[in-house]
Amino acid sequence: MLEPSLPKNDKQARWLIGIFSVVVFTAVVVLGRVKLDIGVNFDVHVFAKINAFINASIAVLLVAALVAVKQKSYAVHKRLMMLALLLSVAFLVSYIAHHLLAGEAKFGDADHDGLVSEAEKIAVGSMRMVYYVILITHIFLAAIILPFILFTAYRGLTGEYVQHKKIAKITWPLWFYVAVTGPVVYWMISPYYS
Repeated sequence: MLEPSLPKNDKQARWLIGIFSVVVFTAVVVLGRVKLDIGVNFDVHVFAKINAFINASIAVLLVAALVAVKQKSYAVHKRLMMLALLLSVAFLVSYIAHHLLAGEAKFGDADHDGLVSEAEKIAVGSMRMVYYVILITHIFLAAIILPFILFTAYRGLTGEYVQHKKIAKITWPLWFYVAVTGPVVYWMISPYYS
């Protein structure tokens, strides 16, 4: 096992993780409802492509980190997980930038008029329901996963490996689901970007 990287201070950790999680959640919700009407000289959906790439990269890192820990390569596991955390911060910045500049796209809006007509709904058929099931589960889990990720990291960084492993059994599959469904959501909605 590795030596702890952080001193244990559960009270301070709870406060910091709680505040950070609430601030991030609030920023995403509030800024997700705002669209800046500014002219930019590039395709603003490049941020959505970046988001999909980052999410896919995080999914790969999570699998590699799981393999590393199973092989008792704890230093490699730690580096991979820290990289996944850093990529998550980059994702957050790119996600907010995309929503500020692009606004919302509607699944099935083939003519890009901001409305999904009955004919457009019929054209996409049951894929519309599949998309919304994936999207809703992705958004819900993305909204609640951050404090779990941070507490899992905290337990590992303070050397509390029994607790780290216990919470990681919950955090890892949820984070992996969010990371995998992010690119799936992008792939499904990208034809409807205007």
